[in-house]
Amino acid sequence: MSMEGISTSFVMSPPAKAAAPRRSPGPRAILTAAAPFIATSVALAVDRLPSHQTTLPSHLYPLLLEITLGLSLIALLLQLALAPVRTWFAPKAPLLAAFVLLLGFWDLITLKLALMPLPYFPGPDLVIQNLVDNWRMLATCTGYSLLLLSVGFMVGASLGVFCGVLIGWSIRFRYWGMPVLKVLGPIPATALVPLALMLFPTAFISGTSLIALAVWFPVTMLTASGIANVRVSYLDVARTLGAGRVFLIFRVAIPAAMPSIFIGLFMGLGASFLTLIVAETVGVRSGLGWYLAWAQQWADYGKVYAVIVIMAFFFSGLMTLLFKLRDRVLVWQKGVIKW
Repeated sequence: MSMEGISTSFVMSPPAKAAAPRRSPGPRAILTAAAPFIATSVALAVDRLPSHQTTLPSHLYPLLLEITLGLSLIALLLQLALAPVRTWFAPKAPLLAAFVLLLGFWDLITLKLALMPLPYFPGPDLVIQNLVDNWRMLATCTGYSLLLLSVGFMVGASLGVFCGVLIGWSIRFRYWGMPVLKVLGPIPATALVPLALMLFPTAFISGTSLIALAVWFPVTMLTASGIANVRVSYLDVARTLGAGRVFLIFRVAIPAAMPSIFIGLFMGLGASFLTLIVAETVGVRSGLGWYLAWAQQWADYGKVYAVIVIMAFFFSGLMTLLFKLRDRVLVWQKGVIKW
């Protein structure tokens, strides 16, 4: 290459970009990062206040707060030093801080100020102590409830989708099926507990049938509505290309009705939670509902609130799994529908 070409390429080449200056977090970002640490410090200060109620001392709750304080301090330092950590943790920091402040407020109005007296309103220390002391029984009851709920939900959802497709697709099935839905659907499944106990030989089968009934109605209604409201143009195009009835149902109608089907599944899952707790209070010897009724009989409200905490995480976890499944199944509609 000639000297002229070398000089021309040197002149025409763009200058190297300078490294972007490192931006330090602003005051708002620092406050957000420090929110869990500040909230935990406040909760610890509340825990150090003298108690106006006579209870057995528990060291688990202050130990948990101290561990949270140390972890929040480490998280704060990492956020100040590393921008990726700050980006990942910033959306979660306010929620964590609000949760810790809620624990401190709970401790303040129960044990410290005695505004909500024992034994009906135990403090967070007593609830956490019961969670640790009775974790074996709580784990057994949670596993039994998960089995009962899973079987009942799967049976109810399968029957609901099947019946909904038949009612939504066929005029003949709609003629006979809609009156049945209008009569049986509005009846709460919990009102049929005595009938289920008489009809089925075991409490597990009766509880499963009640949960399946609670799930079946909303899934059937929403599935039928989704199938009936599939755009006619979709079906006409598929028929023009030679599609038969089976192809139209399974490859056109059901995929198009999936948003409605998932709404029915969400409604059915919410109804199954209530039915599960009621069904477990009658005729069973395990489960979260049974544990709740047993603790209420002995007026042990520390155990009552402990099982309520388990229920909150248990049910919200199942709902989150269903959301993940919906996002995966309906990924092809993410730009069409909003969720």
